Amino acid sequence: MTATDMKKRRTSNLLTRADPCGKSAAGGLSACIALGSNQGDRRRHLVRARAALAALHQGPGVPRVSALYETEPDGCEPGTPAFLNAVMEIRFAGSPTALLRESRRIEHDAGRAWRRLRNSPRPLDLDIICFGTIRMETRRLSLPHPRAARRRFVLQPLSDIAPDLVLPGRRRTVSQLLEPLPPRPLVRRVTRKW
Repeated sequence: MTATDMKKRRTSNLLTRADPCGKSAAGGLSACIALGSNQGDRRRHLVRARAALAALHQGPGVPRVSALYETEPDGCEPGTPAFLNAVMEIRFAGSPTALLRESRRIEHDAGRAWRRLRNSPRPLDLDIICFGTIRMETRRLSLPHPRAARRRFVLQPLSDIAPDLVLPGRRRTVSQLLEPLPPRPLVRRVTRKW
């Protein structure tokens, strides 16, 4: 292997590891997606969603996945079950709306009903946190996710895989955004391997 080949390989690895929500050397953009479930077999729903999202991965290597966290419900009716949450990074060569369509299909396959009360229990919730450095606002999709920077249940797992990520339009890293957040709702690590 030549020195040039080794430099290209190191650059590719750096983009894959250190540049989530950036362009990969193999094409496609990095998308960070939050996964959540608080209805039915929560872990099973997340495991299946992880596999479905991994099937969409078009980059080098394997997708990065955070630990699994259990989160107290926030802004939900009393008695609402706790959520299981995680974040996953995949490389996707399609558009943000194409990824949204795929995410909705995965949610539908898990049994998610679209006509429901806001913040009611659901078997699966997939939110695109960022898609490359794209900033957009449509009726169906806002990038980066407009509330991600205020949600411990998103930032905690995101910091597992991308602590130095700066979301588009922000100046602080994920780790820096996480520090000042209040301890409630409680977010507790359940397991690293799932």
